[in-house]
Amino acid sequence: MLQTFSESEVAQSCPTLCNPVDYSPSGSSVHGILRARVLEHFVPNITFGHPVVESLRKQLGQDPFFDMHMMVSRPEQWVKPMAVAGANQYTFHLEATDNPGALIKDIRENGMKVGLAIKPGTSVEYLAPWANQIDMALVMTVEPGFGGQKFMEDMMPKVHWLRTQFPSLDIEVDGGVGPDTIHKCAEAGANMIVSGSAIMRSEDPRSVINLLRNVCSEAAQKRSLDR
Repeated sequence: MLQTFSESEVAQSCPTLCNPVDYSPSGSSVHGILRARVLEHFVPNITFGHPVVESLRKQLGQDPFFDMHMMVSRPEQWVKPMAVAGANQYTFHLEATDNPGALIKDIRENGMKVGLAIKPGTSVEYLAPWANQIDMALVMTVEPGFGGQKFMEDMMPKVHWLRTQFPSLDIEVDGGVGPDTIHKCAEAGANMIVSGSAIMRSEDPRSVINLLRNVCSEAAQKRSLDR
């Protein structure tokens, strides 16, 4: 899927890959959005890079939308390699660059959509100057680096503020999101959900994905009617 839908039209839930061994394409089909976390010195963990992305693209074809969550210390370094590998969206951390504007421009020139993420300790107001230049804002609801952490409910005011200030912006939450926390995210204004452990560890991943998507869609429709 190569299009980004407006907040009022649809909600998306994205399964996450932190490690290539988490996923095996045999006997399964992948549609929609696949989130890949690429980590190095920016966080206390390390995963995989553009060669794995290129391999996944070859195996899965052009249908999945690859959103690369770049938790890296030099996001400028990986824009072109990820674009060549087949990434559709490049999401970088505001904390990792001194020149967000130049990086946004470079990402677009390489044919990718732009996501901008903030860690829990970063004020949401720092993201505001760039909100009209990006396709998606990502509010981390755990400290980035490792999966399976506890959801930080105190991040929801950031989501609510973004939704109030930028009604048409795609707003994503990532970290500790699952069936027990999805309603808080949706009510705050998130229309894109990243869920790793809750999906991957479920006996019925498809039902979890459908639940997350349906809750967000219902909340988005309610906001649309309330305007």
